[in-house]
Amino acid sequence: MSPRPAPHFHVAIAGSGFGGLGMAIRLKQEGQQDFVIFERASEVGGVWRDNSYPGCACDVQSHLYSFSFAPNPGWSRSYSPQSEIHTYLLGCADRYGIRPHIRFNHALHSARWDEGEQRWHLETSQGPYTADVLVSAVGGLSEPAIPRLPGMETFQGKVMHSARWDHGHDLTGRGVAVIGTGASAIQFVPAIQPKVGRLLLFQRTPPWVIPRKDRAIGRAARWVFQRVPGAQRLLRGVIYGLRELTAFGFTNPWLLKLLQHQAVRHLKQSVPDPVLRAKLTPSYTLGCKRILLSDDYLPALTRPNVDVITEPIREVRAHAIVTADGVEHAVDTLILGTGFHVTDMPIAHHIRGRGGRTLVEAWGGTMKAHLGTTVSGFPNLFFLLGPNTGLGHTSVILMIESQIEHVLGALRYLEGRGLAAVEPTAEAQAAFVQDVDSKLAGTVWMRGGCESWYMDATGRVSTLWPGTTYAFRRRVVRFEPGEYLAIARHRLPAPAPRRSLPALTGA
Repeated sequence: MSPRPAPHFHVAIAGSGFGGLGMAIRLKQEGQQDFVIFERASEVGGVWRDNSYPGCACDVQSHLYSFSFAPNPGWSRSYSPQSEIHTYLLGCADRYGIRPHIRFNHALHSARWDEGEQRWHLETSQGPYTADVLVSAVGGLSEPAIPRLPGMETFQGKVMHSARWDHGHDLTGRGVAVIGTGASAIQFVPAIQPKVGRLLLFQRTPPWVIPRKDRAIGRAARWVFQRVPGAQRLLRGVIYGLRELTAFGFTNPWLLKLLQHQAVRHLKQSVPDPVLRAKLTPSYTLGCKRILLSDDYLPALTRPNVDVITEPIREVRAHAIVTADGVEHAVDTLILGTGFHVTDMPIAHHIRGRGGRTLVEAWGGTMKAHLGTTVSGFPNLFFLLGPNTGLGHTSVILMIESQIEHVLGALRYLEGRGLAAVEPTAEAQAAFVQDVDSKLAGTVWMRGGCESWYMDATGRVSTLWPGTTYAFRRRVVRFEPGEYLAIARHRLPAPAPRRSLPALTGA
């Protein structure tokens, strides 16, 4: 017997976080039903499912951190806790009827463009599939980065990354070592500090921290948002406008000096001890690394059961960490707040475009994409939150929604003209990347005097967008055929008819 053909879909989406769900919802709204979401886990949610560590919350105000077409009047705080964001995503999946399209426990292992069939061949953990279009919505914060510390394999205590938190491991009275002082650590450190016996914070570079000023949203306000949707839209608009203004600080670093004074004042008020305060004072310009928001992180470091250690780690032993000065620090739990593989996405080794070339080979050490969304040589491949779409000032969901509209425009163009595929021309991609790089040159990320995960191994900032989300939307939301190579169909179309995407209004 001949093997059964792999199931085929018009659109395959990898990931069910904000990007994947947003793409799926918009496809359904436009009349498209022939799509599938491959989700490696057993539930939707992406980073807001995986990052459930104590204290996890968003650092963008709640009313802006949601889909524009699905406001949530029930946020309990001005900065949403992880559980509420995850619940919101679960609700979106149910409300918009996305669950029948999801294949849970299907990790995407590889993708290969077949030039003869003019479709993507996908290998998942549950078998092969094919698709005309592939949308990567896995984002840059999905694969934890584990540091290579000498002797780590000999450690006999508990080791966990903040994105893989083991809630069954009781921290009460334990000796806990935390490695990393980024956006996750500043949230879980104050949450676990009162419980642990001893907390050793191993810090390589101190972050700039400004007050979060989080507060509860009262019942009366939630009542108004529920019954007067315009009030919530107005608040969202105000938050959006204020956040957009801060983008100019990153492109004009001198403007950040005012905010840096606020961070210095917050540090002085929170940490009276001048020795500890010196350890926690950054030497680079605020904004060069991610600006962190917290009301309780710095005060937590002043507690008697906390030590901030700035000596480099020399090795890990069975029950201790040894620093470069030879001191052995006894611990029984090691928590890694060491971030993610952002500029070196593991899946990029396993996505092959025309001629069998992988994304890694095409990128040559630095991620590049036209409009942060498509890559020359990779037909019908679209990224949500791809290269140079990250932000330092506001909600990335704004970027995702702009890219989704671009993908929809590409699908309408394909179907309206009976084409097999599109990919950006090399010239259009090079021009876009050159424009982004020229704008990045004067930003605080390049001139602020630090090294950060914003930069890749080549020293290029390949993660961030140097401007406002408004400017990005104006550039990206429309699909411009002149920037793309149209690939004609040389095979018969699939026998099952598909409903075409109608033209959008007001895009």
